[in-house]
Amino acid sequence: MSETETSRKTYLPAGMPVPAPAHDGVDREFYEAARRHELAVQRCGKCGTFQFPAEWICHKCHATEPGWHRVSGRGRIYSWERVWHPAHPALKNACPYLVVVVELPDAGNIRMVGNLLGDPMQEVKIDSEVEAVFEDHEHATLVQWRLVES
Repeated sequence: MSETETSRKTYLPAGMPVPAPAHDGVDREFYEAARRHELAVQRCGKCGTFQFPAEWICHKCHATEPGWHRVSGRGRIYSWERVWHPAHPALKNACPYLVVVVELPDAGNIRMVGNLLGDPMQEVKIDSEVEAVFEDHEHATLVQWRLVES
């Protein structure tokens, strides 16, 4: 699939629920940053520990109200899976697709999960460099990943 085709295709088929911030607002800034095409994660103001997903307290020192920190959106593939069986009826015609666990070196090596854009049959190598790609929808922006050209 060419870069143009990849940029036009959305990986959220019709009928899939759009991810949204939690009702308690703990992850609101993550979604607001994604809408601005920025990647943000929590970072404790007391001990400096990064964490994802969002929580009301620091995982390490238990300080309350961790702040948000913008990160580069570049990472490395920690793990991956080629999905052949749809987990939701709307994904019936989307298989196969690639899901990656991405480790973010500039955020304390926290990990995020997302789709790897491009050919679903491409060779995927652990430790390959990826960058965040933002897929806009009416009510939310999704964070996806694509390989960084060497």
